[in-house]
Amino acid sequence: MADQSRFGEEAMVYADSLYAYALRMTRNPPDAEDLLQETFLKGFRSYASFTEGTNLRAWLFRIMTNSYINLYRTRQRRPDEIGVDDIERLALFRELGSPSAEDSALEHFTDIEVKMALESLPEQNRNAVLLADVEGFSYKEIAEITEVPIGTVMSRLSRGRAALERALADFVKHRVENGASA
Repeated sequence: MADQSRFGEEAMVYADSLYAYALRMTRNPPDAEDLLQETFLKGFRSYASFTEGTNLRAWLFRIMTNSYINLYRTRQRRPDEIGVDDIERLALFRELGSPSAEDSALEHFTDIEVKMALESLPEQNRNAVLLADVEGFSYKEIAEITEVPIGTVMSRLSRGRAALERALADFVKHRVENGASA
């Protein structure tokens, strides 16, 4: 059982990565801020039931994912709202380490193209790619966050990465067809 008075100190370490994940899910800064606030509120309220020594970061991402799903379901029951889709900085594979073939290839894409390719993925696949390749969670942690079996995580991640690769290849094809260098 965790001491609730330490929640803020321990949880705020993850605020930036939680906000980035919320922004990628909601695609809207005000909604991302609301989701982050909701996550911290729910985390604070139930921190006494958190088992010390387990992964606080994964626990917070799970709360955020569940909160987003609940928000999404609520919005599905309401009429569509039109919002402004702000462009965010996205460094998908650059955070993965030393320069690689992927890094070299990504230098040819704009952040907007990578973001558009990510957004073209089905939501479950996009979230798996974001949690694994951007946030660095393991298959097991992603399974806990999304509450699905590890095999499902692996499948979603594989399909998501393949679809992302196809989408980025389409950008290259489009450029070549229009006479721009890839």
